[in-house]
Amino acid sequence: MRAISAPCCCRRTTIAFPCASGDPAVSTPRQLILGCAGPRLTPAERDLFARADPWGFILFARNIETPSQLAALVAELRAALGRAAPVLIDQEGGRVQRMGPPHWRGWLPPLEQTARARDPQRAMYLRGRLIATELAAVGIDVNCAPLADIARPDTHPFLRNRCYADSPAQVLTLARAMAAGLQAGGVLPVLKHIPGHGRARSDSHLALPFVDTPVAELEATDFAPFRALADLPLGMTGHLLFPALDAEAPVTVSPRLIALIRNGIGFRGALMTDDISMQALPGPVTQRAAAALTAGCDLVLHCNGNPAEMATLAEICPPLAGTALARCNAALAAKASPDGADSRALAREYDQLLD
Repeated sequence: MRAISAPCCCRRTTIAFPCASGDPAVSTPRQLILGCAGPRLTPAERDLFARADPWGFILFARNIETPSQLAALVAELRAALGRAAPVLIDQEGGRVQRMGPPHWRGWLPPLEQTARARDPQRAMYLRGRLIATELAAVGIDVNCAPLADIARPDTHPFLRNRCYADSPAQVLTLARAMAAGLQAGGVLPVLKHIPGHGRARSDSHLALPFVDTPVAELEATDFAPFRALADLPLGMTGHLLFPALDAEAPVTVSPRLIALIRNGIGFRGALMTDDISMQALPGPVTQRAAAALTAGCDLVLHCNGNPAEMATLAEICPPLAGTALARCNAALAAKASPDGADSRALAREYDQLLD
């Protein structure tokens, strides 16, 4: 066990944690990313996070009011752990945009931007770079983008206009540009939804999508952009069933599919689950999380802010160790300082490309 002092309001509380390495001088967070319920932390949440010691946090619209409030919340989350934990958000732009007007820019759906822009690749880079500026200003350092899912005529509406294009080659080009823009602004990208969500005809928030496409076709299409983007530092699984590859287990909890992500697609970064509380997965969240870690995911993502669920996940998600720890450390080490570009000039250029 190790003991640390975690800040909580104006007093300090000593909390005991199991140590992955056995060395009391070494501190390792758990294989867990958590959300919070509202725009400010409650004392109960501070205590829970200090005891749970997640690798990082994720924020949603329920957590966001103004720039100053959001920056204060990000600082509170990190103070609860006593370290500069990564803070994630889904700021794709378009329908999935947690930070929006009047305080932050509103964005076209990505598929619409691709159709309108005179130079889609440059526009997507600028989109990533400008989003990174807004995130960095409030202390958020990880964005759950780009998407490398391929839009199809029958892609479910929950995803279709979030996709970048309808061909593997253009999806790759645009996803790479989005990732580069985020990285240039000092924000880590998260590649999603590995190994490809574009053929889903149902919403994985509500039900498990079933993809019955032959493996050879998947390899040539859906998997191809992810294979070419396998060097990105962080990735997220999709909750999908591919019967041709595993007839029983969805990707997130399938050792066969996680092995495909690692060995077939070649993804080398830290791999997190999509939200473990989505209804695509069966059983209680602890069962889902344990199965995901056993399958080979590095991090369990839990988004709904439910304190009871978070407490039980903290009991079963161990501290990072071994290869998972090395991947997570490498991901954080990949974060660069912002490039110093003039964001007003970039915004003008972006607007001209879509005029």
